[in-house]
Amino acid sequence: MTTESLRTWIEQNQIATILAAIALSILIYLFTRNFIARGLVSMAARTKSRVDDILLKHIRPARVSLLAPLGAFYAFAYLVPEYEIALKKASLFLLMWISVLTLTALLSALNEIYERNPNYTGVSIQSYLDIAKIVLALAAIILTISLFSGESPIVLLTGLGALTAVLLLIFQDTILALVASVQIATHDLIKEGDWIEVPSYEADGDVVNISLHRIKVQNFDKTFTVIPTHKIVDVAYKNWRGMTESGGRRIQRSILVDMTSIKFCDEEMLERLQRIDLIQGFLTTKIQAIEEYSRSHSEHYDSPLDGPQITNIEVFRAYITTFLKERQDVHHESMPFLVRTLSPTPTGLPIELYIFTKTTQWEQYETIQAEIFDHLLAAAGHFDLRVFQEPTGLDFATFTRSLAS
Repeated sequence: MTTESLRTWIEQNQIATILAAIALSILIYLFTRNFIARGLVSMAARTKSRVDDILLKHIRPARVSLLAPLGAFYAFAYLVPEYEIALKKASLFLLMWISVLTLTALLSALNEIYERNPNYTGVSIQSYLDIAKIVLALAAIILTISLFSGESPIVLLTGLGALTAVLLLIFQDTILALVASVQIATHDLIKEGDWIEVPSYEADGDVVNISLHRIKVQNFDKTFTVIPTHKIVDVAYKNWRGMTESGGRRIQRSILVDMTSIKFCDEEMLERLQRIDLIQGFLTTKIQAIEEYSRSHSEHYDSPLDGPQITNIEVFRAYITTFLKERQDVHHESMPFLVRTLSPTPTGLPIELYIFTKTTQWEQYETIQAEIFDHLLAAAGHFDLRVFQEPTGLDFATFTRSLAS
Protein backbone atom coordinates (compact mmCIF):
# COMPACT_ATOMS: atom_id res chain seq x y z
CA MET A 1 0.00 0.00 0.00
CA THR A 2 1.47 3.33 -1.06
CA THR A 3 1.53 6.47 1.06
CA GLU A 4 -1.08 8.14 -1.16
CA SER A 5 -3.47 5.20 -0.90
CA LEU A 6 -2.94 5.10 2.91
CA ARG A 7 -3.82 8.77 3.20
CA THR A 8 -6.90 8.24 1.01
CA TRP A 9 -8.02 5.33 3.20
CA ILE A 10 -7.46 7.40 6.37
CA GLU A 11 -9.51 10.30 4.98
CA GLN A 12 -12.33 7.92 4.12
CA ASN A 13 -12.19 6.03 7.45
CA GLN A 14 -11.37 8.67 10.09
CA ILE A 15 -13.37 6.94 12.84
CA ALA A 16 -11.55 3.67 12.29
CA THR A 17 -8.25 5.54 12.22
CA ILE A 18 -8.98 7.27 15.54
CA LEU A 19 -10.02 3.98 17.13
CA ALA A 20 -6.88 2.29 15.82
CA ALA A 21 -4.69 5.12 17.23
CA ILE A 22 -6.44 4.86 20.60
CA ALA A 23 -6.03 1.09 20.65
CA LEU A 24 -2.34 1.40 19.76
CA SER A 25 -1.81 3.97 22.48
CA ILE A 26 -3.54 1.74 25.05
CA LEU A 27 -1.34 -1.19 24.01
CA ILE A 28 1.78 0.96 24.33
CA TYR A 29 0.64 2.11 27.79
CA LEU A 30 -0.08 -1.42 28.97
CA PHE A 31 3.29 -2.60 27.69
CA THR A 32 5.27 0.19 29.37
CA ARG A 33 3.28 -0.08 32.61
CA ASN A 34 3.16 -3.88 32.98
CA PHE A 35 6.54 -4.80 31.56
CA ILE A 36 8.92 -1.86 31.80
CA ALA A 37 7.58 -0.09 34.92
CA ARG A 38 6.90 -3.27 36.90
CA GLY A 39 10.19 -4.73 35.69
CA LEU A 40 12.04 -1.77 37.15
CA VAL A 41 10.16 -2.14 40.46
CA SER A 42 10.98 -5.85 40.56
CA MET A 43 14.66 -5.23 39.85
CA ALA A 44 14.84 -2.55 42.55
CA ALA A 45 13.30 -4.92 45.09
CA ARG A 46 16.06 -7.46 44.44
CA THR A 47 18.98 -5.11 44.95
CA LYS A 48 20.51 -4.29 48.34
CA SER A 49 20.87 -0.60 47.58
CA ARG A 50 18.24 1.78 48.91
CA VAL A 51 18.92 4.38 46.21
CA ASP A 52 16.82 2.69 43.51
CA ASP A 53 13.97 2.12 45.99
CA ILE A 54 13.91 5.82 46.87
CA LEU A 55 14.03 6.84 43.20
CA LEU A 56 11.13 4.58 42.25
CA LYS A 57 9.10 5.63 45.29
CA HIS A 58 9.23 9.28 44.26
CA ILE A 59 9.27 9.04 40.46
CA ARG A 60 6.40 6.50 40.25
CA PRO A 61 7.07 4.45 37.10
CA ALA A 62 3.32 3.98 36.52
CA ARG A 63 2.98 7.74 36.04
CA VAL A 64 6.06 7.95 33.83
CA SER A 65 4.64 5.17 31.62
CA LEU A 66 1.94 7.64 30.54
CA LEU A 67 4.57 9.47 28.50
CA ALA A 68 4.69 6.64 25.94
CA PRO A 69 1.00 6.70 24.85
CA LEU A 70 0.97 10.51 24.94
CA GLY A 71 3.98 10.51 22.65
CA ALA A 72 2.13 8.13 20.33
CA PHE A 73 -0.90 10.47 20.32
CA TYR A 74 1.37 13.36 19.34
CA ALA A 75 3.13 11.32 16.64
CA PHE A 76 -0.09 10.04 15.04
CA ALA A 77 -2.06 13.27 15.31
CA TYR A 78 -1.45 13.99 11.63
CA LEU A 79 -3.65 11.04 10.77
CA VAL A 80 -6.65 13.14 11.78
CA PRO A 81 -6.06 16.49 10.02
CA GLU A 82 -9.25 18.05 11.38
CA TYR A 83 -8.15 17.52 15.00
CA GLU A 84 -4.39 17.48 14.50
CA ILE A 85 -3.64 20.82 16.18
CA ALA A 86 -5.95 20.14 19.15
CA LEU A 87 -4.50 16.64 19.67
CA LYS A 88 -0.93 17.91 19.49
CA LYS A 89 -1.58 20.71 21.98
CA ALA A 90 -3.34 18.37 24.41
CA SER A 91 -0.56 15.80 24.07
CA LEU A 92 2.17 18.41 24.56
CA PHE A 93 0.35 19.86 27.58
CA LEU A 94 0.10 16.50 29.30
CA LEU A 95 3.64 15.49 28.27
CA MET A 96 5.05 18.71 29.70
CA TRP A 97 3.28 18.56 33.07
CA ILE A 98 3.96 14.85 33.61
CA SER A 99 7.62 15.60 32.85
CA VAL A 100 7.60 18.49 35.35
CA LEU A 101 6.03 16.27 38.02
CA THR A 102 8.65 13.62 37.29
CA LEU A 103 11.54 16.10 37.55
CA THR A 104 10.25 17.58 40.81
CA ALA A 105 9.85 14.04 42.17
CA LEU A 106 13.43 13.33 41.09
CA LEU A 107 14.61 16.36 43.06
CA SER A 108 12.74 15.10 46.14
CA ALA A 109 14.37 11.70 45.67
CA LEU A 110 17.82 13.29 45.44
CA ASN A 111 17.17 15.15 48.70
CA GLU A 112 16.15 11.95 50.50
CA ILE A 113 19.17 10.08 49.13
CA TYR A 114 21.43 12.93 50.27
CA GLU A 115 19.97 13.00 53.79
CA ARG A 116 20.17 9.20 54.16
CA ASN A 117 23.84 9.15 53.26
CA PRO A 118 25.93 7.93 56.23
CA ASN A 119 28.19 10.97 55.79
CA TYR A 120 25.27 13.41 56.03
CA THR A 121 26.24 16.20 58.45
CA GLY A 122 22.86 17.95 58.71
CA VAL A 123 23.57 20.62 56.05
CA SER A 124 20.26 20.69 54.19
CA ILE A 125 19.99 21.20 50.41
CA GLN A 126 16.20 21.11 50.38
CA SER A 127 15.98 24.92 50.13
CA TYR A 128 17.92 24.91 46.87
CA LEU A 129 15.90 22.01 45.50
CA ASP A 130 12.70 23.88 46.38
CA ILE A 131 13.95 26.82 44.32
CA ALA A 132 14.58 24.49 41.38
CA LYS A 133 11.02 23.15 41.73
CA ILE A 134 9.62 26.68 41.66
CA VAL A 135 11.65 27.48 38.53
CA LEU A 136 10.35 24.32 36.83
CA ALA A 137 6.77 25.17 37.73
CA LEU A 138 7.12 28.76 36.45
CA ALA A 139 8.71 27.55 33.22
CA ALA A 140 5.86 25.05 32.74
CA ILE A 141 3.25 27.77 33.34
CA ILE A 142 4.88 30.08 30.79
CA LEU A 143 5.16 27.27 28.22
CA THR A 144 1.53 26.29 28.83
CA ILE A 145 0.34 29.84 28.20
CA SER A 146 2.53 30.00 25.10
CA LEU A 147 1.17 26.65 23.87
CA PHE A 148 -2.48 27.65 24.03
CA SER A 149 -2.07 31.32 23.11
CA GLY A 150 0.32 30.79 20.23
CA GLU A 151 2.66 33.51 21.52
CA SER A 152 6.40 33.03 21.83
CA PRO A 153 7.67 32.37 25.39
CA ILE A 154 10.18 35.20 24.87
CA VAL A 155 7.33 37.62 24.22
CA LEU A 156 5.58 36.46 27.38
CA LEU A 157 8.76 36.89 29.42
CA THR A 158 9.21 40.39 28.04
CA GLY A 159 5.67 41.27 29.04
CA LEU A 160 6.32 40.03 32.54
CA GLY A 161 8.76 42.88 33.07
CA ALA A 162 5.84 45.23 33.60
CA LEU A 163 4.52 42.92 36.30
CA THR A 164 7.78 42.84 38.25
CA ALA A 165 6.37 44.83 41.17
CA VAL A 166 3.35 42.52 41.38
CA LEU A 167 5.57 39.45 41.21
CA LEU A 168 7.83 40.84 43.93
CA LEU A 169 4.79 41.32 46.14
CA ILE A 170 3.47 37.84 45.40
CA PHE A 171 6.84 36.14 45.91
CA GLN A 172 8.00 38.37 48.76
CA ASP A 173 8.17 35.54 51.29
CA THR A 174 9.91 33.29 48.78
CA ILE A 175 12.58 35.90 48.05
CA LEU A 176 13.13 36.54 51.76
CA ALA A 177 13.28 32.80 52.39
CA LEU A 178 15.82 32.40 49.58
CA VAL A 179 18.08 35.10 51.03
CA ALA A 180 17.74 33.59 54.53
CA SER A 181 18.53 30.10 53.21
CA VAL A 182 21.72 31.37 51.58
CA GLN A 183 22.75 33.06 54.86
CA ILE A 184 21.98 29.93 56.88
CA ALA A 185 24.00 27.73 54.51
CA THR A 186 26.89 30.18 54.04
CA HIS A 187 27.43 30.86 57.75
CA ASP A 188 26.47 27.33 58.87
CA LEU A 189 23.90 28.72 61.32
CA ILE A 190 21.51 25.76 61.57
CA LYS A 191 21.62 22.17 60.41
CA GLU A 192 19.12 19.36 60.64
CA GLY A 193 19.65 17.56 63.93
CA ASP A 194 20.69 20.71 65.83
CA TRP A 195 19.11 21.44 69.19
CA ILE A 196 17.90 25.05 69.11
CA GLU A 197 15.95 27.34 71.40
CA VAL A 198 13.82 30.09 69.85
CA PRO A 199 11.99 31.84 72.74
CA SER A 200 9.89 34.08 70.49
CA TYR A 201 8.34 30.97 68.89
CA GLU A 202 8.40 28.84 72.08
CA ALA A 203 10.58 26.33 70.25
CA ASP A 204 13.00 24.16 72.22
CA GLY A 205 14.05 20.96 70.52
CA ASP A 206 15.71 19.34 67.51
CA VAL A 207 15.55 20.65 63.95
CA VAL A 208 13.97 17.87 61.88
CA ASN A 209 13.61 19.64 58.54
CA ILE A 210 14.85 22.78 56.81
CA SER A 211 13.04 23.75 53.60
CA LEU A 212 12.89 26.94 51.57
CA HIS A 213 9.94 28.42 53.47
CA ARG A 214 9.99 26.82 56.90
CA ILE A 215 12.12 25.23 59.61
CA LYS A 216 10.43 22.40 61.48
CA VAL A 217 11.45 21.85 65.12
CA GLN A 218 10.36 18.90 67.23
CA ASN A 219 10.19 20.12 70.82
CA PHE A 220 11.18 17.91 73.71
CA ASP A 221 7.51 17.50 74.66
CA LYS A 222 7.10 15.88 71.19
CA THR A 223 5.14 18.81 69.78
CA PHE A 224 6.24 20.54 66.57
CA THR A 225 6.99 24.22 65.98
CA VAL A 226 7.20 25.59 62.44
CA ILE A 227 9.30 28.75 62.02
CA PRO A 228 9.41 30.74 58.74
CA THR A 229 12.91 30.43 57.35
CA HIS A 230 13.33 34.17 56.83
CA LYS A 231 12.34 34.84 60.46
CA ILE A 232 15.11 32.74 61.96
CA VAL A 233 17.73 35.33 60.92
CA ASP A 234 15.70 38.15 62.52
CA VAL A 235 15.01 36.68 65.98
CA ALA A 236 17.27 35.66 68.84
CA TYR A 237 17.88 31.94 69.13
CA LYS A 238 20.38 29.60 70.75
CA ASN A 239 22.01 26.71 68.91
CA TRP A 240 23.38 23.99 71.19
CA ARG A 241 25.46 22.35 68.45
CA GLY A 242 28.67 23.83 69.87
CA MET A 243 28.02 22.07 73.17
CA THR A 244 27.44 18.76 71.40
CA GLU A 245 30.56 19.07 69.25
CA SER A 246 32.75 20.11 72.21
CA GLY A 247 32.07 16.84 74.03
CA GLY A 248 31.19 18.53 77.31
CA ARG A 249 28.05 19.96 78.89
CA ARG A 250 28.16 22.62 81.58
CA ILE A 251 26.93 22.24 85.13
CA GLN A 252 26.46 25.62 86.78
CA ARG A 253 24.58 25.21 90.03
CA SER A 254 25.01 26.46 93.57
CA ILE A 255 24.58 25.17 97.10
CA LEU A 256 23.30 27.89 99.46
CA VAL A 257 25.07 27.69 102.82
CA ASP A 258 23.56 29.27 105.93
CA MET A 259 26.16 31.93 106.82
CA THR A 260 25.57 31.53 110.57
CA SER A 261 27.06 28.03 110.32
CA ILE A 262 30.40 29.26 108.90
CA LYS A 263 33.18 29.23 111.52
CA PHE A 264 36.88 28.64 112.17
CA CYS A 265 37.90 25.02 112.63
CA ASP A 266 39.19 24.17 116.10
CA GLU A 267 41.67 21.40 116.85
CA GLU A 268 39.00 18.83 117.54
CA MET A 269 37.21 19.59 114.27
CA LEU A 270 40.44 19.54 112.27
CA GLU A 271 41.37 16.19 113.77
CA ARG A 272 37.95 14.81 112.86
CA LEU A 273 37.99 16.18 109.30
CA GLN A 274 41.57 15.00 108.74
CA ARG A 275 40.27 11.43 108.82
CA ILE A 276 38.51 12.09 105.48
CA ASP A 277 40.84 10.58 102.87
CA LEU A 278 40.01 13.06 100.08
CA ILE A 279 41.21 16.08 102.08
CA GLN A 280 43.77 14.50 104.35
CA GLY A 281 46.74 15.92 102.42
CA PHE A 282 45.14 19.35 102.16
CA LEU A 283 44.44 19.56 105.90
CA THR A 284 47.89 18.24 106.86
CA THR A 285 49.51 21.10 104.93
CA LYS A 286 47.15 23.65 106.46
CA ILE A 287 47.64 22.36 110.03
CA GLN A 288 51.43 22.42 109.64
CA ALA A 289 51.27 26.06 108.49
CA ILE A 290 49.12 26.99 111.49
CA GLU A 291 51.41 25.17 113.94
CA GLU A 292 54.56 26.74 112.51
CA TYR A 293 53.05 30.21 112.75
CA SER A 294 51.84 29.66 116.31
CA ARG A 295 55.32 28.49 117.43
CA SER A 296 57.07 31.44 115.80
CA HIS A 297 54.55 33.95 117.23
CA SER A 298 53.79 32.27 120.53
CA GLU A 299 54.23 35.50 122.51
CA HIS A 300 51.12 37.11 121.02
CA TYR A 301 49.24 34.19 119.47
CA ASP A 302 46.15 34.51 121.66
CA SER A 303 43.28 34.99 119.19
CA PRO A 304 41.79 32.94 116.33
CA LEU A 305 42.37 36.00 114.19
CA ASP A 306 46.10 35.96 114.85
CA GLY A 307 47.85 34.29 111.95
CA PRO A 308 46.57 31.76 109.42
CA GLN A 309 43.34 29.98 110.18
CA ILE A 310 41.04 27.69 108.24
CA THR A 311 37.25 27.78 108.05
CA ASN A 312 34.88 24.90 107.67
CA ILE A 313 33.60 26.30 104.36
CA GLU A 314 37.15 26.43 102.99
CA VAL A 315 37.61 22.79 103.90
CA PHE A 316 34.25 22.01 102.31
CA ARG A 317 35.31 23.71 99.06
CA ALA A 318 38.54 21.73 99.06
CA TYR A 319 36.54 18.55 99.62
CA ILE A 320 34.23 19.40 96.69
CA THR A 321 37.21 20.07 94.40
CA THR A 322 38.90 16.79 95.26
CA PHE A 323 35.63 14.87 95.10
CA LEU A 324 34.95 16.17 91.59
CA LYS A 325 38.49 15.43 90.39
CA GLU A 326 38.04 11.84 91.51
CA ARG A 327 35.06 11.47 89.15
CA GLN A 328 35.89 10.14 85.69
CA ASP A 329 32.76 11.65 84.11
CA VAL A 330 33.86 15.29 84.65
CA HIS A 331 36.40 17.30 82.64
CA HIS A 332 39.26 18.36 84.91
CA GLU A 333 41.67 20.17 82.58
CA SER A 334 40.45 20.61 79.01
CA MET A 335 37.43 22.69 80.07
CA PRO A 336 36.73 25.23 82.84
CA PHE A 337 36.72 23.67 86.30
CA LEU A 338 35.70 26.00 89.12
CA VAL A 339 34.41 25.58 92.66
CA ARG A 340 33.87 29.13 93.85
CA THR A 341 32.09 31.25 96.44
CA LEU A 342 29.75 33.92 95.08
CA SER A 343 28.55 37.11 96.72
CA PRO A 344 26.43 36.58 99.85
CA THR A 345 22.68 36.75 99.32
CA PRO A 346 19.67 36.99 101.65
CA THR A 347 19.24 33.24 101.20
CA GLY A 348 22.80 32.28 102.12
CA LEU A 349 26.32 32.09 100.72
CA PRO A 350 26.35 30.35 97.30
CA ILE A 351 29.04 27.77 96.61
CA GLU A 352 28.89 27.44 92.84
CA LEU A 353 30.10 24.53 90.76
CA TYR A 354 31.11 25.55 87.24
CA ILE A 355 32.20 22.32 85.59
CA PHE A 356 31.64 20.28 82.42
CA THR A 357 30.58 16.65 82.15
CA LYS A 358 32.22 14.34 79.63
CA THR A 359 28.87 13.48 78.09
CA THR A 360 26.35 15.64 76.27
CA GLN A 361 23.52 13.11 76.44
CA TRP A 362 20.65 14.59 78.37
CA GLU A 363 19.81 11.55 80.52
CA GLN A 364 23.43 10.85 81.48
CA TYR A 365 24.08 14.54 82.14
CA GLU A 366 21.12 14.83 84.52
CA THR A 367 22.18 11.64 86.32
CA ILE A 368 25.72 12.95 86.87
CA GLN A 369 24.44 16.32 88.09
CA ALA A 370 22.01 14.67 90.49
CA GLU A 371 24.66 12.32 91.90
CA ILE A 372 27.06 15.22 92.56
CA PHE A 373 24.58 17.43 94.38
CA ASP A 374 22.90 14.59 96.26
CA HIS A 375 26.31 13.73 97.68
CA LEU A 376 27.32 17.31 98.50
CA LEU A 377 24.03 18.15 100.21
CA ALA A 378 24.44 15.10 102.41
CA ALA A 379 28.14 15.84 103.05
CA ALA A 380 27.67 19.49 104.13
CA GLY A 381 26.57 18.49 107.64
CA HIS A 382 29.90 16.70 108.27
CA PHE A 383 31.60 20.08 108.01
CA ASP A 384 29.16 21.64 110.51
CA LEU A 385 27.56 23.58 107.65
CA ARG A 386 23.84 24.05 107.24
CA VAL A 387 22.29 24.22 103.80
CA PHE A 388 19.84 27.13 103.59
CA GLN A 389 16.18 26.29 103.10
CA GLU A 390 13.08 28.45 103.44
CA PRO A 391 11.08 27.62 106.61
CA THR A 392 8.34 25.06 106.11
CA GLY A 393 5.15 24.32 108.00
CA LEU A 394 7.01 21.70 110.04
CA ASP A 395 9.59 24.29 111.11
CA PHE A 396 6.88 26.67 112.32
CA ALA A 397 5.07 23.85 114.11
CA THR A 398 8.30 22.83 115.90
CA PHE A 399 8.97 26.44 116.85
CA THR A 400 5.43 26.86 118.22
CA ARG A 401 5.72 23.70 120.35
CA SER A 402 9.07 24.87 121.75
CA LEU A 403 7.49 28.16 122.81
CA ALA A 404 4.56 26.38 124.41
CA SER A 405 6.84 24.14 126.43
